[in-house]
Amino acid sequence: MMDQIINYFENIDPVLAAFYATLFTWGLTAAGAGLVFLFKGMNRAVFDGMLGFTGGVMVAASFWSLLAPGIEMSPGEGFVKVIPAVVGFGLGALFLFGLDKIMPHLHVNFKETEKEGVKTQLHKTTLLVLAITLHNIPEGLAIGVLFGGVAAGFDGATIGGAVALAIGIGLQNFPEGFAVAMPLRREGFSRRKSWWYGQMSAIVEPIAAVIGAWAVMTFQPILPYALAFAAGAMIFVVVEEVIPETQRDKYTDIATLGFIGGFIVMMTLDVGLG
Repeated sequence: MMDQIINYFENIDPVLAAFYATLFTWGLTAAGAGLVFLFKGMNRAVFDGMLGFTGGVMVAASFWSLLAPGIEMSPGEGFVKVIPAVVGFGLGALFLFGLDKIMPHLHVNFKETEKEGVKTQLHKTTLLVLAITLHNIPEGLAIGVLFGGVAAGFDGATIGGAVALAIGIGLQNFPEGFAVAMPLRREGFSRRKSWWYGQMSAIVEPIAAVIGAWAVMTFQPILPYALAFAAGAMIFVVVEEVIPETQRDKYTDIATLGFIGGFIVMMTLDVGLG
């Protein structure tokens, strides 16, 4: 089954492949948000464990799927070889830092008085959705960049690795969809509206993926920088948003175990398929 999927992606346009892959990750976000139809509440221990899992997947993907291949395909030796990774990683983190300061948003589990970004009168609902949207921008970009790198023929970029990244991102998108939908349900929204806003938080992934794949195919020398850029953006999200969200209650150990589990799953997928 997996061989058939990889063969399919090898034989279609890479931009289209990136688009299809992120439709899959978007679909898992929608499935996670769909849990709002089945449950009346959200167990905080399970929720923190799921968020921890998300962080583990993102950190593992940043190294195994992005930084390591980016360094491998960089020219030169020694310190010269790591320059694209250093520059790209720093720029990716700064990019998300800028978005974090500009885009109004509210992290899950945070009080409304703790909203971030420019001052706004936007409803709490919108702020919650925007917070998860921030998570999804670097994820979609990472998938697109990797598919673009495969099409460009770079050593270290493989269809298996790109598919593994899409699967890993999709798995951690499942709890993210739930993380948006359930708080909205608690705010008094109908189940249908809670699901709708939950799944809409991932709409940026196909957009970012197409942009990433196109950019790498058009400007091939930027690939090592682009891979590191996506990694830096993802690490910023984990440290600035995901981890703090799991440390605000008494289930920090469960969140940590979830993080370890997510890291193991993503590492296994990347090594096994890449």
